[in-house]
Amino acid sequence: MDAHFNQTVITLGGHVDVNRYRYLYFFIMLTVFILILCFNITIVFLICKHKSLHEPMYVFIAALLLNSALFSAAVYPKFLMDYMSEKQIISYPACLFQFYLLYSLSGSEFLLLAAMAYDRYVSICEPLRYPTIMRRTTVSVFLALAWLVPACQTAVSVILSAEMKLCNFTLEGVFCNNLIYALHCERSTALSAFGLFALVDSGLLPMLFILFTYTRILLISYRSCKEVRKKAAQTCLPHLLVLISFSCFCAFDILTTRVGADFSKTVRLIITLQAVLYHPLFNPIIYGLKMREISKQLRRLLCQAQVCSCIR
Repeated sequence: MDAHFNQTVITLGGHVDVNRYRYLYFFIMLTVFILILCFNITIVFLICKHKSLHEPMYVFIAALLLNSALFSAAVYPKFLMDYMSEKQIISYPACLFQFYLLYSLSGSEFLLLAAMAYDRYVSICEPLRYPTIMRRTTVSVFLALAWLVPACQTAVSVILSAEMKLCNFTLEGVFCNNLIYALHCERSTALSAFGLFALVDSGLLPMLFILFTYTRILLISYRSCKEVRKKAAQTCLPHLLVLISFSCFCAFDILTTRVGADFSKTVRLIITLQAVLYHPLFNPIIYGLKMREISKQLRRLLCQAQVCSCIR
């Protein structure tokens, strides 16, 4: 019984001073998790409710924010359980499932940003063709591909990892990311090769496409009138900020797990938590403040809430 338990349970060794600060950690994580869900779901609700926001750009924003909420839901409940437990452990099947959710949703993030970049490119550079290109069918296909392609690719990595024998039962992290490969008794060439392919396909190629697209937009906007430049800045700047933010956290994940860069336990924890704290909160704030139509509807919602509270 004990041998079977030791073979299937993984210790999450990336936590720092849990016994001393468990209640503080729990309160911070619970507060942030509630804020993430409220912020993201509020913007998604506004986009779904108002017909003026049923344009492809806002549909992609809603999908991106929903993706952030799902990403957080894959991480925060386990955090809350860990901080109220004596031991920070997870079964290997549950670890693989969390790995699957994290990386399929991360891949979807890049593909959704790529779809948004293409939408902005057509809107600014080909405005007359925009209604015929960005039809509802096109948007639906982009959304389906953005979620299905990373999900299928990550499923292959999970299946290959499930067949690997474990020799190490301590994961040097706070959730199940690429560090699970260090648990395996031997390095799998097939798993490493496919992981590299998935990284290029769902991460690097979409990022290069986004950079190329926005470079084209900036060049065309620079040669155009002031109104076109203003439109490009208003709609493209939030997307670029989100891309830069998310890319930095992905780069850290690659440095620590693929390249093997050596960081102290505390530094690793702080930067890892930034990815799950800062980015899911950053997205709805950026889009809520920088996108004019969303900001307008958000102010109306807040005003209605204030009026209702005054009446009560």
